[in-house]
Amino acid sequence: MKYFLAKTDPETYSLEDFKKEKETNWDGVRSHQAVNVIKSWKIGDMVLIYHSLGESKIVGLAEVVGEPQKDLNDPKGISWHAKLKFVKEFDENKQITLKEIKQTELFKDFSLVKQSRLSTMECPDNFIEFLKQKKIL
Repeated sequence: MKYFLAKTDPETYSLEDFKKEKETNWDGVRSHQAVNVIKSWKIGDMVLIYHSLGESKIVGLAEVVGEPQKDLNDPKGISWHAKLKFVKEFDENKQITLKEIKQTELFKDFSLVKQSRLSTMECPDNFIEFLKQKKIL
């Protein structure tokens, strides 16, 4: 099992929306690099949900429950999607902000820090260990 991070604009699709739906097709990704990340998802992988507007922060957790597939609704034929299941919302005091992540200076090679516009990425093992030590995961 691997961990990934997927960004969403909470005004377009928030964790609250996901929580109500319980499952969603994670779609709308057009960057080739981010699409390749979605293509790598396997059933059982975990996805940290990140709100990208306002106070940018990790707000919840999802699980990949459907194999990635080409998005047939994408007229350019670039996008892929995969079915995610809502797992949990992190308590407000456990939601970690981008500012906090950067302040540690431990994750300079993490795409979240060095490629701020990338919407979907794999999480490095040391970042997952950091979240576990902080009892976020």
